[in-house]
Amino acid sequence: MKHNPFDNTNQSINAKIVVALQRISEAFKVLLWDKAKQLGLSPIQIQIVLFIDSHKDELCNVSYLASEFNVTKPTISDAIKVLNHKGFIEKGYSTTDSRSYTVQLTDSGKRIVKETEEFANPIQATLNSMDSHVQDDLFNALSSVIYTLNRTGVLSVQRMCFGCKYYCKNKDNHFCNLLNEPLLDKDIRLDCPEFEMKV
Repeated sequence: MKHNPFDNTNQSINAKIVVALQRISEAFKVLLWDKAKQLGLSPIQIQIVLFIDSHKDELCNVSYLASEFNVTKPTISDAIKVLNHKGFIEKGYSTTDSRSYTVQLTDSGKRIVKETEEFANPIQATLNSMDSHVQDDLFNALSSVIYTLNRTGVLSVQRMCFGCKYYCKNKDNHFCNLLNEPLLDKDIRLDCPEFEMKV
């Protein structure tokens, strides 16, 4: 049995899925790079402004962003310096530690978000053309893979239901104790604003 999924003689379904995910990742990178070139930004700078736009202030600091994007703190610091210099973000310093700060979008930064938020539309359009049951099955499989990769340490950050203290599962039924209601498979969030790590 061949173990290298990138060996084109390896015809196992798992190998084919790995290669398929790699190709989707490449498509995402191409779309992100194209948008970055148009705006004179780097891909990580675009990812940072999109993240800041939709997350709480306490997640918008150098340490968390480095974990979120699996890069070093100096890489994030450099990207923040450029974004700050271009007027897209501003720093909010801590009242207790002058070295610690969060980043927020300026009005110019919010305009950049509007220009960049649709860069993945070609991927979304492809998914929109699929039957809803195929979308549901794909989402269930991918969310399970993401959670497992997080549990094994490959992905350092996740804010999905499966790892949240409010989530529980009885037999095949998902339930959110914060909302106090059952969740369908399609209701599972990959990035929940109310996420709190399960202990």
